[in-house]
Amino acid sequence: MSSAGRALPDTGLVVAARQGDQRALDEVVAASLPLVYNIVGRALRGHADVDDVVQETLVRVIRYLPALNDPTAYRSWLVAIAIRQVRDWEQRRRIALNRDAGLDAIHNVPDPASDFAGMTILRLGLTDQRREVAEATRWLDPDDQELLSLWWLEETGEIARTEVADALGLSPGHVAVRIHRMKEQIQSARGVVRALRARPGCPDLRTVSAEWDGVPSPLWRKRLARHVRECAFCGRLNANLLPIDRLLAGLPLLPLPAGLSAHFPSAASPAASQAFGHQPPGLSAEQTVGQAPAGGVPTDAGGGPSVVDLAVHRPRGLVPSLAAGVAAAVLAITLAVVILPEDPAAPSWAAPPSPAPTAVASPSSAPSRSARPSSRAPVAPAVSSARKGVGVWNFAGASQALASSKAGWYYTWGTQHPGISTPQGVAFVPMIRSAENVTAAELARARAAGPYLLTFNEPDLAEQANMTVEQALDLWPQLMATGSKLGSPAVAWGGPEPQGWLDRFMTGAQARGHRVDFITLHWFGADFATTTAVDQLRQYLQAVYQRYKKPIWLTEFALIRFDGGGPQFPRQEQQAAFLTAATAMLGQLSYVQRYAWFGLPATDKDRSGLFTDGTEATLVGRAFQAAR
Repeated sequence: MSSAGRALPDTGLVVAARQGDQRALDEVVAASLPLVYNIVGRALRGHADVDDVVQETLVRVIRYLPALNDPTAYRSWLVAIAIRQVRDWEQRRRIALNRDAGLDAIHNVPDPASDFAGMTILRLGLTDQRREVAEATRWLDPDDQELLSLWWLEETGEIARTEVADALGLSPGHVAVRIHRMKEQIQSARGVVRALRARPGCPDLRTVSAEWDGVPSPLWRKRLARHVRECAFCGRLNANLLPIDRLLAGLPLLPLPAGLSAHFPSAASPAASQAFGHQPPGLSAEQTVGQAPAGGVPTDAGGGPSVVDLAVHRPRGLVPSLAAGVAAAVLAITLAVVILPEDPAAPSWAAPPSPAPTAVASPSSAPSRSARPSSRAPVAPAVSSARKGVGVWNFAGASQALASSKAGWYYTWGTQHPGISTPQGVAFVPMIRSAENVTAAELARARAAGPYLLTFNEPDLAEQANMTVEQALDLWPQLMATGSKLGSPAVAWGGPEPQGWLDRFMTGAQARGHRVDFITLHWFGADFATTTAVDQLRQYLQAVYQRYKKPIWLTEFALIRFDGGGPQFPRQEQQAAFLTAATAMLGQLSYVQRYAWFGLPATDKDRSGLFTDGTEATLVGRAFQAAR
């Protein structure tokens, strides 16, 4: 195991920071960020509040570092503070859930884009059994997620067992018992992961998991693991599982996201990078930490106030407005920090940690903005995501609503967006809606609008594009001539059905040598129960992918029941809960490249919409803002 992680930050740097050296304090905080990010991110399973908890941890480090009696104990002290903040967050979350039980699904779903298991797999390039171990961690009990964050760091050589024990307030022996139990849970989850991924799979396992919503949980781990243990077929799949410790040994810490490093360049300095497995080329400590101008406050390399100065000397009453997601965590610290009680007394955890349970005890802090005071408060910080899209038709304030929605892309069922301004950083995707739109002018506008082109909206419905398969195939070469990446015609239903509209189109396209780059789908759920609806959507997408083996764009979806007499909508709370759980599920399907909610405006007619005007988001709209 590498011991590089335990070597930094240097004790001399900590001493200088304690004595008021602004530059040293900036470097200590920057070097601490990757470790805090990994502890908090894994313990919270990538919840949207990761950035808040990282922020609160670093602010407390800045505030109470002068009270640290033993600079050599800095790392243990830092880990203890991070775990304290994780526990405080869990307590606030439980209080919020009890007070606002109607939105359980919204509060409780981890953010898929910040999911540490998925990020570990993708960004560290894990394969085979290491990938299975990372995926298995999603199935742990909540209490063991905290332990996992520390044990993982111990296995990668970043912290020692004594530091794990200090952070948890347990003896090393008790920690060993808990780790043994947690490893057994991961091992059983590995068997579940492997059995679920097997092709062809176990028919009996499909029966057992028929009601599973596709989201890993401790309850379903126990149910599915019981089957795996008792099933001869599934048991054979797990005959060659290597010990977990061997698979994790030597793995580096998960690197900071590029966006986060860009906003906190000090964290990417050679000292910090060497400690945390992230080494951007061409940066030196002198380039990443600025000097204080004469008569002014300390600055970073970009000329702005340093993170420490803004954290400690922030304006009174400043309310932070964080860009959501881990990539904005430290940018948020640099710009605005949560208001902490102005209590000069250092809490008990500012002392050097010891094996005693009181090592991580602290007085209760003021509730953070993570604790929602009412159901009308935002469910989470707004999140921008390139995957997240929305269907838009013009209404009063549409441009402002589009920007506020934090959608990364949008479309208007046409090749133009009259009356709608495209926000900076947001992509407009054109559509050739029907046969009558296959004209030279429309195709030219589609070509100019960007690299992607949506095609033929619900050709299987008389009130929409209303096209035969042969008609669509005959017109397809003109769409290919745009050079755009083409989505299949977006059928209203029956995507995976043999001899259905889409199946006949894809068969005909292959026979004629036509190019189809991705599958476009619509889906509207008639069952308003969140778990059932999400499971039905997941099964539909999986069936389509298994049939065509192409990436999928889900360009219209919501809960709407069409059974005569006009569309029927669920309650706002139900729609919001579905949106949150569904987008979390979509984030776990690697073949779903983009999705678009139906739609942006919310009226008496369109009650699945996100905004009633340019500024007022519905409950569904607030759930969309928090989605990725």
